[in-house]
Amino acid sequence: MTLSADATTTSLDVLCINTIRTLAMDAVQAAESGHPGAPMALAPLAYALYTRHMRHNPADPQWPNRDRFVLSNGHASMLLYATLHMSGYDLPLSEIKRFRQWGSKTPGHPEWGHTAGVETTTGPLGQGLANAVGMAAAEAHLAATFNRDGHSIVDHYTWFIAGDGCLMEGISHEAASFAGHFKLGKLIGFYDDNRISIDGTTDLTLSDDAAQRFASYGWQVLHVADVNDLGAIDAAVAAARADTSRPSLIITRTHIGYGSPNRQDSAKAHGEALGTAEVALTKQAYGWHYPEPFHVPDEALAHWRGQCARGAAAHDDWRKQVIAYTKAFPADAMEFGRRMQGNLPAGWQQAIPVFTPENGNIASRNASGVVLNALAAKVPELIGGSADLSGSNLTLLKDSARFSAETPAGRNVHFGVREHAMGAIMNGMQLHGGVIAYGGTFLVFADYMRPAIRLAALMKQRVVYVFTHDSIGLGEDGPTHQPVEHLTALRCIPNLTVLRPADANETAEAWRFALQHTTGPVALVLTRQKLPLFDRSSGNGAASEVARGGYLLASCGCNNPQVVLLACGSEVGIAMRAQQTLLDSGVKARVVSMPSHELFLQQPVEYRNSVLPPGVPRVAVEAAHPMSWHRIVGDNGTVIGIDTFGASAPFERLYQEYGITAERVVEAARAHLG
Repeated sequence: MTLSADATTTSLDVLCINTIRTLAMDAVQAAESGHPGAPMALAPLAYALYTRHMRHNPADPQWPNRDRFVLSNGHASMLLYATLHMSGYDLPLSEIKRFRQWGSKTPGHPEWGHTAGVETTTGPLGQGLANAVGMAAAEAHLAATFNRDGHSIVDHYTWFIAGDGCLMEGISHEAASFAGHFKLGKLIGFYDDNRISIDGTTDLTLSDDAAQRFASYGWQVLHVADVNDLGAIDAAVAAARADTSRPSLIITRTHIGYGSPNRQDSAKAHGEALGTAEVALTKQAYGWHYPEPFHVPDEALAHWRGQCARGAAAHDDWRKQVIAYTKAFPADAMEFGRRMQGNLPAGWQQAIPVFTPENGNIASRNASGVVLNALAAKVPELIGGSADLSGSNLTLLKDSARFSAETPAGRNVHFGVREHAMGAIMNGMQLHGGVIAYGGTFLVFADYMRPAIRLAALMKQRVVYVFTHDSIGLGEDGPTHQPVEHLTALRCIPNLTVLRPADANETAEAWRFALQHTTGPVALVLTRQKLPLFDRSSGNGAASEVARGGYLLASCGCNNPQVVLLACGSEVGIAMRAQQTLLDSGVKARVVSMPSHELFLQQPVEYRNSVLPPGVPRVAVEAAHPMSWHRIVGDNGTVIGIDTFGASAPFERLYQEYGITAERVVEAARAHLG
């Protein structure tokens, strides 16, 4: 379907659009790096969206019922920065002039929490598209949960622009398939069809029919033959809004480096400054008569911001709707406000179970399932699932419906075998607000979603990963499914907290921490095999100390141990058995459970020294690569781990074959003692 309309573009429209183009050229030229071509091409689309179609209020970028906009091809960041400046967001021209400079509000790619009006961090291609899917899913869920007849307090759109690189990335398939299946009709995307990639024309590597591809996913597909035709954009948006049962992709023909006499439709317009001479020629082609760089004509700024004023009016209307809603449904209004503010409900911690010998000798994944369901009864904003492994990850909420097009208020999300998209969709849901998103898969498949995990950590988003089958302990599935290097790799990601609990009660405390932690994602790393429940009645450390990352689980009856044994997860039981052997032979050994390296290293030095006395040799054991433990044990320590791939066999045999045993821990401890 191709849409067209008579040209309705006025000279004032052209001036506004060319202001975006020239700001982009000037900023990239001043920085001597960046991507001018896409902003030059897409300026009409950004102008149309922000002044005619999106509901947003630059005076309050966080109002809950605003439309969300995602620039998935984040290298075109100057398009967004110039648009935000023109719209009246807190992004002064002085920051445009400092594009890509230290401390500026205009980094090379958009960063959430850094620049007003930026809804998510984009740059790795395809991530933004999937984030937008998550935002639309959260909107659908909250609308179904809170809206009442005559009262729609959640009613907004999610918009995105994606380029050919976004569509080449596999995550775009995963996320688009999800969006079409769940009929996210308030998701509207634009495909920047400029037919140019860094290496040259896209036909070097791409022959997909994007229209057929997205139609097969269940999307409405529309076309704009020329992005400069504002009437065609208006008509396409109207058609997209009219179809509430399908997300829409508007394939928009653009020309990278638009107007540049020597760079238009060239790969050279993609990722480098045009050069002073070419900038001058391009401005001449635009009819731009302002000689100084970074010029913003007064009439363009006044017109643009005048058009954006309707967003403030929409915001005021929404406030009135909320007042009426509050009068009619006071409890629901209070609950909606609590969720959007990110506060947890009163009494939620009392729901966390305490495990006993009668019910606690279970795998940590089983304990997690019990805790999650207990929490879900008290924390209704918990929403999530797994990548087609709910029965293995135990992420199903037993008293909640399935999230679907028919029941969007459901909290059980079936992400399908789409780990990468699951991670990015969770990010989008969390960025939207009003929910706490969680998602599960096997730890080995954390690799499939690592870029999304990294961005969650960069944005400090409160998402929870449930990673089960955490080691060779999963047994017979063999090395393809046995994570070895994954714990070390995850522990390297800044702002990500990794928690590998040692028993059911540590698992409960890990969930307690995960829900309270609001400054970054949390990875819960859980076993398939059963774990013993540690008896804490005879002086063993309290599970509540999990929040410190590491703590004294079993002392040697004195404050001056000869050796410290460290472990987490399933290997804590091995350390406990080794301790008993050493104690029986007169060696004073203590056991430290260390479910989180990150949390332990954040503790005051006095606490760390009380747990790991300086100068006392340390032996750590983990059924994983030993690298991450060396910063804990130091030079005077030993790490027993695995630096090869696993094998297919019962887990008991595997632990013996790979030397993850109490006997080997005892040998290492005695070697330190001479």
